[in-house]
This record gives sequence, structure tokens and C-alpha cells, in this order.
Amino acid sequence: MPQIEIIPCKVCGDKSSGVHYGVITCEGCKGFFRRSQSSVVNYQCPRQKNCVVDRVNRNRCQYCRLQKCLALGMSRDAVKFGRMSKKQREKVEDEVRTIKAQLRLQPPGTSPDSSVFDPQLPSSSDQIASYPNPGYNYGSDLGTYTPNGYTAFTPQTTMTFDMGTDFVDSTTFDVRAQPGHLDTLTDNSSQISELLAKTVADAHLRTCLLPADQIADALRKPPDLTKVLLYKNMAHEELWLDCAQKLTAVIQQIIEFAKMVPGFMKLSQDDQIVLLKAGSFELAALRMSRYYDLEHESVLYGDLSLPLQAFMTSDTVEVKLVTSLFEFARGIAEMKLSDVQLGLYSAFILLAPEVPGGVDLSKTSVNVLHRFILTFIVLRMCVGRDADRPGLKDVSQIQRLNGAVLRALKQELGKTHPLPLKGDVSVCDALIAKQHFLREVSMLHMEALSRLRRSTPHLEFPALHKELFSSES
Repeated sequence: MPQIEIIPCKVCGDKSSGVHYGVITCEGCKGFFRRSQSSVVNYQCPRQKNCVVDRVNRNRCQYCRLQKCLALGMSRDAVKFGRMSKKQREKVEDEVRTIKAQLRLQPPGTSPDSSVFDPQLPSSSDQIASYPNPGYNYGSDLGTYTPNGYTAFTPQTTMTFDMGTDFVDSTTFDVRAQPGHLDTLTDNSSQISELLAKTVADAHLRTCLLPADQIADALRKPPDLTKVLLYKNMAHEELWLDCAQKLTAVIQQIIEFAKMVPGFMKLSQDDQIVLLKAGSFELAALRMSRYYDLEHESVLYGDLSLPLQAFMTSDTVEVKLVTSLFEFARGIAEMKLSDVQLGLYSAFILLAPEVPGGVDLSKTSVNVLHRFILTFIVLRMCVGRDADRPGLKDVSQIQRLNGAVLRALKQELGKTHPLPLKGDVSVCDALIAKQHFLREVSMLHMEALSRLRRSTPHLEFPALHKELFSSES
């Protein structure tokens, strides 16, 4: 079929070479699927069977890559069936025409940073830029992560940062939708908000360790009282290390989520690192709400439902931290947000350069106002008066992205939460107000961690955990 190669590989998003085993794929995925059909192949996923499969990550998990191939319809039988049906051919031709039209809409000589949502068609010839300082290799696994100031797991001394990962691949981006340019975001376009919501929601779902149905199934199981007692009696240092391991696994997925948020990878490397260092714990706390059981006031921790008491220690700061985390998770869970809304709220928190400086007294309850005032004072004491994410360079660009996400979030909440929570306070107002609480929880975590490190300097935390939550951060 003429020019079918203009459509990216449906499996990984790389430049395709045609229809292979019934699906438009690149040569790499074509060869992988052929090899996977051997009778001796027995792939295993080292994680949670929901690994991201794109041009950068496709070789990391053969199991998830094969499952994606099969889900898209790749089959050896497709070779025997021969030519496409008329309906299939028309669909592909329509997609080719749409992509051509989309490319024609791009202004000649447009800078890559002038568009937020345009899908960058990935190519095998995409260049990889090297940076002089070691740091985040966002696409790496923990075993190959090279942190600043710690022993590297690989001989690599410079960080490679894939500039081709600023696209949302063909499996997550609807190429038939009209591209939205940054200049049109101020028009509050419903279509652009819908497209942004779809893209961010897919990024959220693809990077959650467990889907909602598995969480629900696990929470329905009766608790193993022996294991619950084990956690309640666990030594203080052992409990911290266990929590740090699980937190690190969640943050690894949060980094993958950030990479797929439109516009994030187009920010400078320094701004990306600042946002991730400052926001990773806040997003982890937000994801905790997915695992919260409102009926039993417990949280799914690994494969076990644990109450607040299981995480209590004798340290007053740690007690306040755990209590605040459970309070926040319960509050978000009570709002019954959809995965689309939770994903957008996560992107909003990630891209928030600062907490809004004003509050409408007529729309704010006494408790929210009290917490706002206390948190505002603490924030200003800790980080100064100019920004809550110190070190950001392109604040105006981040604010524009954040504004686009907020408009999409408001639009989605309007579909399912049209009524105010109390008085004139909408669900969106309440979520924005919770930014202050999240900042407070994040600072409590840093304070508790600093106290622990002073008292037990011998404890060895995961590399990514040390990098994100170092005292210099």
C-alpha cells in the first residue's frame, strides 16, 4: 500500500516498514514477534505485567512487548490470510490521509517547542543528545540508574537523554484528532481539553502498578492477621527500608508517567529534574488514594491490606506523617475520581510551579483556611517568597502547561461532579486547595527522613530514593 510507512509502528511508535503479521509495525517489532513464536520461548515480566512499551523501552520487557503485539492482533495466521480486507484497507488509507493533513498543518520552520500536543512521529534516525553531567536517566530501570554522588551500577559517566521521547506513541495518541498548538490553549478549546485528558489518562493507566480491578479484588480478600501483626511488630529501621523500596517502585512509574505528559519532555532537563524531585512524593501520596479502602480505613500495601496502626512508630514526626498520608488518601478516595481525573490531577500537581497565593474566603471552609494559613507560613519559611519549586527556569511555560491541564480537569469534573461539595466550593476547588496539604505532607516526609538519617546513618536506601530525597534536595 503506498506510503503506509507514514503510520508509526502500532507496538512501539518507531518508524514502521509496513504490515507484518496483520499489524503495521517496524522491522524491530516484526523480528521480535517472529522470534517470540518459537516453542522454547517463555517470557516473564520482572514487574507487574504493565510495563511501558515504546521506542525507548521496548527491549526492557519481552513479556509485555509480546502481550502488546497479541493485543493489537499480531498473528502468524495473518500471513496465511494474505491481503487486507477492503474495510481494513480503507481504514489504513484514511489514517495515512489524516497524518498527511496533520503534517501539512505544521507551519514551515516551526520550532519543536511551539506545539504541546502534536504527536512527534518517531524515527529510527532520531538523535540522542548527551549532557555533560550525570543524573536522571529517566528511561532506566533501577538496576542501571546512575545517581549523582553515589556508586554507579554501570560504567557510564555521562547521562544520555533521549530527545525523541517527547511524543505520545501511536497506541496512546489519536492521530485522527486535530493537533492543538500552544497558542490556542488560551481559547479554552473543549476539543483540545478532551485530547489532553485522553493522552494524560492513558499515561496514568499505563504507569499504575496495579489496575483498579486488581486492587478491588485484593481489598475484598480477608486480611491475613499474621502478616498484619508482623508489620505492626516490625523493627523501626526495617519498616522504613520496606516502605522506601515500595515508594521507589511507585516513583519509577511516576517518572514514566511524567515523560508521557504532553509538554513535559520539551522543558529543559534542569526544570524536569526540579519538578520530579519536588513532586515525586506528592504524586506517590496521590497514587496511594487508589489503594485506600474506605470501608475498613486501610491501604493495600503489597498484597496486604494494612490499617494506619501498622505504620505507627514512637517518633512524633513520623506519626504526623503517617496520619496525614492516610487523611489525604481518604479525602481523595471519597471524591470518587475517575482514572482520567486522577491522571489529570497528577499532571496538575507535577506541573505546579507554585501554590496559588490567594484564597477566596467566601468559598473556603474554616478547616481549609486554617490549613492554608499554616502551610503558607511553613512554605515561606522553608523555600522563600518567590517559588515553591526553587530552581525552575521557564516558570511561564510550566504555568501555561499547568493551566491547560487545569482546564481539562475542570471539564472532566464537570461531567461527573457537577454539584458543589459544600456551599459554593466545587470538587475542583477542593482539589486545588489540597495542594497546600500535599506540600505539607512532602515536607513532613523530608523532616522524618532527615531525623532517621541522623540517627541511623548506616541505613542504605535505594539509589533513586537517595537521589530524590537527599538532604541537598
